[in-house]
Amino acid sequence: MTQARQLVVPPVAMAGQPLAAVSTPALVIDLDAFGSNLKQMAGLAGAAGMALRPHAKAHKSVAIAQRQVAAGATGICCQKLTEAYPFAAAGIASIHLSNEFIGADKAAMAAELAARTQLSLCVDDPRQVHEVGAAAAHAGVKIDVLPEVDAGQGRCGVSSADALMALVEAIDTYPALRFAGLQGYHGGAQHVRGWQQRRETAQRAAELTAGYLRHLEARGLRCQVVTGGGTGTAEFDIASGVYTEIQPGSYLFMDADYGANEWSGAFRPEHSLFIAATVMSATRPGHAVCDVGLKTVAVDSGLPRVWSRQATTLR
Repeated sequence: MTQARQLVVPPVAMAGQPLAAVSTPALVIDLDAFGSNLKQMAGLAGAAGMALRPHAKAHKSVAIAQRQVAAGATGICCQKLTEAYPFAAAGIASIHLSNEFIGADKAAMAAELAARTQLSLCVDDPRQVHEVGAAAAHAGVKIDVLPEVDAGQGRCGVSSADALMALVEAIDTYPALRFAGLQGYHGGAQHVRGWQQRRETAQRAAELTAGYLRHLEARGLRCQVVTGGGTGTAEFDIASGVYTEIQPGSYLFMDADYGANEWSGAFRPEHSLFIAATVMSATRPGHAVCDVGLKTVAVDSGLPRVWSRQATTLR
């Protein structure tokens, strides 16, 4: 009896195949648009002498992070500790955790990461400082800590000068921690549709952040890093004179939600990431059923849209 051949799912695609030969659904990247976005953002920040720290939550890919660093990024951002581990293990030299966390277990993870990479993190409550300070001291590592200030979104970050000073004082009590600056991020500003309206929202966020900087400077405290901003406000954050570092992430790929924004001529990222799909049933006029469904796409920003321009070859 002939032994049954092992069942193996065939590859979705191979390099060099035409797009029509790609098995769907498939995630595909237009490398020309990807490269243009990569170069455009790096050039925008570099021309202004500003640090670029792209947000890796947009891709969660070590290979892409390495390309961003090679293009001039000072490091990356991660949104949570577990997200940072693969990047630290791969040798990304500088990682900023742009969200708060709480718990002794999380603080121990931060200390472990700090032994492998230059780590900075955000706090908006003294309890976070105390847990990280104790963990860093126990592990014998140094961690940069940035209090986050509310830049107008009303989400994370302290909203008073007194609360900010309480954080700075708490950081100062731990030799294993270093006060490294501030984070002022307004997520909602990224998706204000009109270019002028988005610019005004970003300017208000920068002004709020600048107010906290002036309060610190009046007390002899200077911030080495002022970080924030994103894809939608990058050009405004760079021009503000407040930030030293920006954190865009979606600029590499774009999506339908960012695509609904109005963009200026100075900064116009392109769509580079797509889901290739096939119509598998069309029995009713005006309706088409695709092989990509709710388990394949996110709909928190609305349903996906059909893209009109098509590449001919998978690169």
